[in-house]
Amino acid sequence: MCLQFAFLLLTRVTAWLRLSQREEAWKTAEILILRHQLAVLQRRQPRRPHLTWADRALLAALLSVIPKAKRQGLRLLVTPDTVLRWHRDIVRRRWAASAKRGRSGRPATRRNIKALVVRLAKENPEWGYRRIHGELAGLGVNVAASTVWEILNANGIDPAPRRTGPTWSQFLHSQAEAILACDFFSVDLLDGTRAYVLTVIGHATRRIRILGVTRYPTGEWTTQQARNLIMDLGEQAERMKFMIRDRGSNFTPAFDAVLADAGIRTVLCNVRTPA
Repeated sequence: MCLQFAFLLLTRVTAWLRLSQREEAWKTAEILILRHQLAVLQRRQPRRPHLTWADRALLAALLSVIPKAKRQGLRLLVTPDTVLRWHRDIVRRRWAASAKRGRSGRPATRRNIKALVVRLAKENPEWGYRRIHGELAGLGVNVAASTVWEILNANGIDPAPRRTGPTWSQFLHSQAEAILACDFFSVDLLDGTRAYVLTVIGHATRRIRILGVTRYPTGEWTTQQARNLIMDLGEQAERMKFMIRDRGSNFTPAFDAVLADAGIRTVLCNVRTPA
């Protein structure tokens, strides 16, 4: 951290000297070079003076400020070619530092998310990465399906295991005649109030039934609409086996009990599943 700060400070100072329009700017750089070389020679060293990386960076940066015509009489501890090599090293380090600061990309997946993905896969061997991704989305975990695939593959788990039973799409197609789904949607009225409409859709026919409209969708009102639905279905109610609904407070246990009496099982959606 200290080395990076010193390097940044050095580049800022030399940039200021280079941009300065005063005639004595190069003279200031020449004085700084001579003083620093004197400080190097005054160090307690065995034989020849040893220049550290900070020494080389400072001398090369200050020398770049001095015009070429004024460098003739300047006495240096090293040859001009060596200084040029130092300057190239400074430029390379500067670009590397700026590239590191500007590096962007998707952040690494946290360890707890990886552990959760592996746990779901081990506890549910028949789940593929798509199913696990859906369950994570229901829990509010924002992670891409491709990331789930990579986590499973890195842990030696098949991301898409083969199943002996039917797929989800095959199950829905075979059970379409027996599946219903219900939900609310709102309507803004002309007087500025809002009404709530309870609808039911058949998965096979895609027919939509409007059970009722109310400004106050209480649990008692929703339960009565369930009774009206069973009466409206008549003999078709015997073929219905599943009712898919969300976890809204409008749907009470009494609502599920009315459906259960007619032989219809309630299936809850995942948390935060879009309607």
